[in-house]
Amino acid sequence: MPLPYYVSPEQMMQDKAEYAKKGIAKGRSIIAMEYEGGVLLVADNPSASLYKISEIYDSIAFSGAGKYSEFENLRKAGIRHADLKGYMYSREDVTARSLANGYSQSLGTIFSQELKPLEVEILVAQVGEPGHPNELYRISFDGSIFDERGFAASGGRAEALQVFLKERYKTEPLTLKAALSLCVAALESVTNQKFPFEGLEVAALDRTRVGRKFRRIPPSESRQLLA
Repeated sequence: MPLPYYVSPEQMMQDKAEYAKKGIAKGRSIIAMEYEGGVLLVADNPSASLYKISEIYDSIAFSGAGKYSEFENLRKAGIRHADLKGYMYSREDVTARSLANGYSQSLGTIFSQELKPLEVEILVAQVGEPGHPNELYRISFDGSIFDERGFAASGGRAEALQVFLKERYKTEPLTLKAALSLCVAALESVTNQKFPFEGLEVAALDRTRVGRKFRRIPPSESRQLLA
């Protein structure tokens, strides 16, 4: 800020962080969880037209919590980056780790240099080939990147979700049905309400699929899985 409206750097960073956290707290929650066939992503999303979970590349998925217009711009930038890198080099060079590092740098630069930080928290997931581990990365509004294991949660109730899942998540591989049931139970526990299947957005990175691993799970299939 120009003089005489001086604010110390420490106070400015603190104010930016509080501003971003308040915006993210208004967003609905998202859970990414490993299961025996890949990675499951479940979002509290009653909208039938706006997706919070999307495909980035062959085996990579993206999800965002917070301000929709801001994480949608990040999603598009990630797709352009992945397509360009895959075209110039090889498809195997496009990884969740490289995307997460790119998102971390972009969010960190905006947080430190712009007056208004982005009110977003994003998840980047990649399903591993048979015999190789999956990758889950959570990137916060200030560019901090977290390498998650087993599951990851983002959005307004992320801390409560993590506490719930730490107590109930088992290290042995879960079936798709068990993983979906646990995700739904976690979301219902922090909101104290029963979710209709139409109010959930569900997708999976399915290791058994040939080519593109991402697929959406419609409410009818979710209902059958949890019947």
